[in-house]
Amino acid sequence: MQIGVNVPNFGPGTDPATLRRWAQIVEGLGFDLLLVSDHVVITPDVAEQYPAPFYEPFTTLAWLSGITSRVRLGTTVLIVPYRHPLLIARMAANLHQLSGGRLVLGVASGWARQEFEALDVPFERRGRLTDEYLDAVRAAWENKGDYGPGPIPIWVGGNSDAGMRRAVRHGAAWHPLRVTLAWLREALDRLKAIADEEGAAVPALMPRIVLRMTDEPVTGPERRAGEGTIEQIVDDLDQLRAMGVGTVVLDPFDTDPDDTLRPETAWRALAAVAARTTTLTGRQQP
Repeated sequence: MQIGVNVPNFGPGTDPATLRRWAQIVEGLGFDLLLVSDHVVITPDVAEQYPAPFYEPFTTLAWLSGITSRVRLGTTVLIVPYRHPLLIARMAANLHQLSGGRLVLGVASGWARQEFEALDVPFERRGRLTDEYLDAVRAAWENKGDYGPGPIPIWVGGNSDAGMRRAVRHGAAWHPLRVTLAWLREALDRLKAIADEEGAAVPALMPRIVLRMTDEPVTGPERRAGEGTIEQIVDDLDQLRAMGVGTVVLDPFDTDPDDTLRPETAWRALAAVAARTTTLTGRQQP
């Protein structure tokens, strides 16, 4: 099992120097994947959770690809209807080539109604547009003389049945976000049932979980995977590995945008995880 990190590319504490430091720490600690998020217009509904400045993901990852050498780079998640599919295809393919084949394209249909309105994209059609655009992106990639050899892995985000069905229909990995282990186990049964309905293979599982390390154990049925003492976090990772997870992404940002002003807290948690999980994941310390 590989372990990635969702790096905050937004908020009052984010600037080029901080993003550079994030990349150096993620790669230096031996993590396998560095991912960033996506918003184009910071409308009020977006700003409540992900305030400005917001660094556009393709631009940010292209820059970080020159700072890093080994860690894979990805989106969690790119909002597909926000960009023309041929632009997505071009930017993703070019980034994949320029980074030495390191891109993972996590995608979703989006949720911020005001942002859709600002971009003049019909919110009610976002699911259908996402499916149509993904088909168009993959069709463009068939032109290997122009877009390169690929393949670029696609992860489909979303915790709903629609997200699961999209992953199944597009033959992509499923990328659920910030869940409890109990919820994920039940969701896997639904995912298998959907795959049976579609006559398709069960997608690979690539969840994104929180990373919130505490001094005292967190108890109760609402405890999210990745939340609690380092022992609880390591046990969660062990259980995910046993469930067949190929890659798990740790998300150190919770709900307070001011946390981006204090990245050292997240860096200490990542260092603790890295020190405890090399045997679990098969990663080698640098």
